[in-house]
Amino acid sequence: MFAVRIHGRGGQGVVTAAELLALAAFLEERHAQAFPSFGSERTGAPVVSFCRIDDREIRVREPIMEPDALIVQDPTLLHQVDVFGGMRQGGYILINTGRRLAELGLAEFAEDFKVLTVPASELAREHVGRPLPNAALLGGFAALTGVVSLDSITTAISARFPRKVARGNAAAAAAAHGHVLGQLERVRHAA
Repeated sequence: MFAVRIHGRGGQGVVTAAELLALAAFLEERHAQAFPSFGSERTGAPVVSFCRIDDREIRVREPIMEPDALIVQDPTLLHQVDVFGGMRQGGYILINTGRRLAELGLAEFAEDFKVLTVPASELAREHVGRPLPNAALLGGFAALTGVVSLDSITTAISARFPRKVARGNAAAAAAAHGHVLGQLERVRHAA
């Protein structure tokens, strides 16, 4: 089972991201579940959502305490909330920012995890007209992990949103996918 925890703030589409990821897995004929965890339910408050993906039926229903992957939609949470708590050694971390890991004070995480950044809010603003990073981050997640395909992500986006909104979000996801693939290629050449 592949477990994903998504951290963000209310209004950023954190819950929708988990739902889209689960739908993408369903489209690939896999089992998936998505569910949120709310504190105070207001715009800007920290929100966590979860997604599990497996080839077999998923019976467990509790929050994900030891994720295989983290998606951090709001980098201001990095030093405010324990987003890395329980993270599995060698797991994947995708952070919405245009800054480098060293600038974020996270350079040491690259030793134990597969950590990349993607300017998802900027890509969303460019393609959607609003800085909602969720769809772009899912495109980056597909490139980083290979757990679901970009095609499944864009199909899930198209199924969820009206055509005009879906088109922009799918473009943002594709741009983030390309950005992450480019980073992975640079890492391979540097090694």
